[in-house]
Amino acid sequence: MSNLFGSKLRVTIFGSSHGEGVGATVEGLPAGISLTADLFSDDIERRRPTKVGETRRVESDTVTLLGVDAETHCTTGDRVTLHFQNSNIRSSDYSQFEEHPRPSHADLVQKRKYGESYNLAGGGIASGRMTLPLVAVGVIAKQLLSDTRFSTRVVSIGGESDPDRIETLIEEARLTGDSLGGIVECRATGVPALLGEPFFDSAESIISHLLFSIPAVKGVEFGDGFSGTLKRGSERNDAIIDAEGHTATNNEGGINGGITNGNDLVVRVAIKPTASISRPQNTYNFSHAAIEPLTITGRHDVCIARRAAVVVEAMVALALAELSMR
Repeated sequence: MSNLFGSKLRVTIFGSSHGEGVGATVEGLPAGISLTADLFSDDIERRRPTKVGETRRVESDTVTLLGVDAETHCTTGDRVTLHFQNSNIRSSDYSQFEEHPRPSHADLVQKRKYGESYNLAGGGIASGRMTLPLVAVGVIAKQLLSDTRFSTRVVSIGGESDPDRIETLIEEARLTGDSLGGIVECRATGVPALLGEPFFDSAESIISHLLFSIPAVKGVEFGDGFSGTLKRGSERNDAIIDAEGHTATNNEGGINGGITNGNDLVVRVAIKPTASISRPQNTYNFSHAAIEPLTITGRHDVCIARRAAVVVEAMVALALAELSMR
């Protein structure tokens, strides 16, 4: 299986949800980038489950850094490896999915693609646990984007944007054994102009490539996205207002023809409802060759969109860092 991204900033993720640990290797970093364990704390905390309705699996998520100078705590030009130990594991929760795979999860396709010896515990490589190294890589990417600032938020959950209503919806879904999806928006200010190329290496292409690598992402839009199809060109076009190329509106989301234009980059991501729900579902049981009720136990998020926001931000940062280095 391929877990490699990038041509200039090369990232490989490794490990599994219920293995020894998870991590990432980053190659192509210039020497002299300051990296300490404390640097990762804030973004890792943003991903940590802390609210009602989020998974009860709690890990220390302490990063071990290799490839950083022990005295200066700076990169040396060599590869950097990030590792996170797993400890809070309950693989027995997943044994039934070998023969009775979860609807809308990757259990069945992973087993068929990678063989009978593939370990589905924790969801295998498709587990949300694998987003931890993505967040850590995003922290490193931000060190290469000193003039870029990120603002990432959950726009809506279950179609609602009011915070009080969102909490009510999540509690209702939790009590009924169901789940919810949501939309996350990432805005990057101070993105250099002229990143990206038309067609295959467009800024949208690279960013979308990474965003779709996040488990549960089912849609990506830039600027006004799909709602832009409801407007006329005279309503939607972004008028240029100065010699730097800034525009009066930003319906393009900061990108023209695959190339960043100096305005804020705005991207929204659709996160599907969590596939693992405790409400019984009628789905195919391979051991009995029949459709039977499946009740999923274990520790799962009612709505993963809240914890996914920082992962979205990390992947946008990684894409921009890669494009900047190109």
